[in-house]
Amino acid sequence: SRFFFTGGFAPPPGVSALGERYLRFCFAKGRRRARPSMRRSVPPISPDQTFVVPADLGGRPLDGALKALTQLSWGDARKLIERGKVAVGDKVVTKLERRVREGETIEIRLRAPRPTGGPVLERSVILYLDTHVVVVNKPAGVSTVPYEERERGTLAQLVAAMLPRARGKGPPETLGVVQRLDKETSGVLVFARTFSAKKVLGNQLRKRAMHRRYLAIAHGQVEARDFKSYLVKNRGDRLRGTSKLDRDGQLAITHVKPLETLKGATLVECRLETGRTHQIRIHLAEAGHPIVGERVYVRDFSGDRIPAPRPMLHAAELGFVHPSRDELVRFESPLPADFEATLARLRGK
Repeated sequence: SRFFFTGGFAPPPGVSALGERYLRFCFAKGRRRARPSMRRSVPPISPDQTFVVPADLGGRPLDGALKALTQLSWGDARKLIERGKVAVGDKVVTKLERRVREGETIEIRLRAPRPTGGPVLERSVILYLDTHVVVVNKPAGVSTVPYEERERGTLAQLVAAMLPRARGKGPPETLGVVQRLDKETSGVLVFARTFSAKKVLGNQLRKRAMHRRYLAIAHGQVEARDFKSYLVKNRGDRLRGTSKLDRDGQLAITHVKPLETLKGATLVECRLETGRTHQIRIHLAEAGHPIVGERVYVRDFSGDRIPAPRPMLHAAELGFVHPSRDELVRFESPLPADFEATLARLRGK
């Protein structure tokens, strides 16, 4: 028999003190397991909702309009769009930057299937490959890893499908995730092909021994600065950011150096000591210099926003000690076309 009741624990008669302690432990453990997860990819909303775009939201990107209409967070609004759960005028739209017009209808369809197809990568994205690691030049617009169980078309999956299989058959191998880049961030990153390689590279990250150099285009005139703050998932307005309480959150350290003054912006170099989610984007935005193309961390920016197809952030260099050879290796990723085009425009060329 089970003696677990909704109102609390009630031990059966005749149970010893030690037995009662054990049953109470099991009860508490069961209650913990029964609790619903606090991590929801999307807040609970009704399966189908339809909105009409008002005049004040006309011309806004779809993610911003959806956030304003539903009170969702930026991240949740973008996930709904990217997963094919949002239709504009009866047509599913997965592009965040698609601008809505006054009077258009926006429909949330939580039961809609995820769009088929997905990105296709050329083999040239693999910069280096051996039996221990694979180094990849990630294009913008591809998630590094899946964010839901059935998600397909992620970088890890696409790269694994390219790798040679044992005896030429069998399922693709599972790559070990060492680091992640935001979906809209381009550049170089490494996957581990063995458990031991993942452990070695993970230790290098934790000890801040991995070389990571990013290039970004930020609004305004940026000066050299070392950022050190503690980041939390919700700073009070449902956005990630620096905690107001000292040491409340995860330590984030970014070293920023200006490289070139542009028209209304600055090309900057960012070197990471830590690797927190959106670390560079948050540090620059909180300093009054959001990345050009940023759509999330711009709430406190009052200047003129420079348009760009995505946040202009690129992982340009990656260096680490090879997990089997004890040798320092370094890889570079050239600037992608959209970054180069934005640079040229802001240089006045």
